[in-house]
Amino acid sequence: MDKGCLYIVAMPIGNRGDITERAKQVLSAVDLIAVEDTRHSRPLLQMLAITTPLLALHEHNEQKLVARLVDQLTAGDTIALISDAGTPLISDPGFPLVRACQQASVRVIPVPGPSALICALSAAGLPTDRFLFEGFPARSGPARREQFRRLKDEGMTLIFYESSHRILDSLADMAAVFGEDRPAVIARELTKLHETILSQSLGSLVELVSRDLNQQKGEFVVLVAGAVRDAEAIDPETQRILEILLEEMPTKQAATLAAKITGIKKNRLYQKALELQEG
Repeated sequence: MDKGCLYIVAMPIGNRGDITERAKQVLSAVDLIAVEDTRHSRPLLQMLAITTPLLALHEHNEQKLVARLVDQLTAGDTIALISDAGTPLISDPGFPLVRACQQASVRVIPVPGPSALICALSAAGLPTDRFLFEGFPARSGPARREQFRRLKDEGMTLIFYESSHRILDSLADMAAVFGEDRPAVIARELTKLHETILSQSLGSLVELVSRDLNQQKGEFVVLVAGAVRDAEAIDPETQRILEILLEEMPTKQAATLAAKITGIKKNRLYQKALELQEG
C-alpha cells in the first residue's frame, strides 16, 4: 500500500455481504479510518475483525478536521474515508477533505462498491442512459414543490433520496407537480430484509404508500421518469433562431436553414415561421 494516500471506500448499503474484498484489505491496512458515525461503523468493522483506529468525520466537524487530516496524509499516513452506507460523498460528508487533498496533491484512490442510487436505477426499469441525481429534496413543502417545478420538463430520469419522515409528502408533491400519471419507482430498504421496489404511476404510489404504513418505513430512493417531449415542439431557443433568420431572408429559406441548425423538420419550422409573421 502506497503511503500518503486517501482511500474513498464504498460500504454496504444494507446487506453486509456486499462489502468487497478490496475494501476489507484497504480498511485493515490503513493507519486511520474516517467514519461518518463511529457508532454505526464500529459493529461492521468489528465483525470483519478490522481494528484500525476510527475518527468521526461528519458535517459538523469536517471543516475543522480537514487541515489536520491533510497534514497527516502529507506526512505519509494512509487514511480511508467511509460513510454510514454506500459510496462516500454521495449525499454524505467528505467533499471538503477530497477537494483539499486534490489541492495539496495528495493521491485520492477510489475503492468502488455499493451505491443506493445506482442500485435502484439498475432495477427500476426506467431509462438509464441519462439520469439526474438530485439527492434529498428540500425539506419544506414550498421549497420542495419549487424544486420539482424546475425539473418538470426535464427529459432525463430523475433520482431522489428521501427519508421515512417525508416520503409521503414528497410523493404527493411529485404527483401534484409532475402529474399523477408520470411513471415512477420507489426503491425501499435496498439489499435489506424488507426490500421493496414498486413501479407505478405517481398517483398510484401516493395511494399505495398512504394506506400501507410499512411502505412509509426505512430508506428510500425515488425515481421519476423524465418528461416525454414532443419531437415537433418548438423550444424558445429554436424560435429565437428562426426569428433572427426571418429578419435576414425569405420565409422558406429561413425555415430550411433553421431545420439544418436545429434538426427539427423543415415543414414544422415553416408553419412556425408563418405563425410568427402573422403574429
